Amino acid sequence: MKRILLVEDNAANRKLIGDHLRRAGHEVREAATADAGIALALAERFDLVVMDIQLPGTDGLTATRLLRANAVTRGLPILAVTAHAMRGDEERILAAGCDAYAAKPIVYKELLALVTQLLNSAG
Repeated sequence: MKRILLVEDNAANRKLIGDHLRRAGHEVREAATADAGIALALAERFDLVVMDIQLPGTDGLTATRLLRANAVTRGLPILAVTAHAMRGDEERILAAGCDAYAAKPIVYKELLALVTQLLNSAG
């Protein structure tokens, strides 16, 4: 069982994504803000972060940069989930340090395939 940190401000999205990850056999911890997610990532060990990009306060890209700048979380795989699906958004999100990108609305088979891919590549 892999430990996944889900950072998503929308309660309905958090429940749906979290439920899908749990049904796939993962342990999921949830945070509703980037700041809470960063604190959890530094306090506990996770195998993957699923990070919403459009968050209130500190956004997901800033949170990703902060996680990448910290020695404890530098190598933690980060999967961005976002409604930003315009030309150039994926490149901008990956350039900020995310390892993969899934556009909303989420296609859960694709999300789970990305999660599996990132977890397998992280070892």
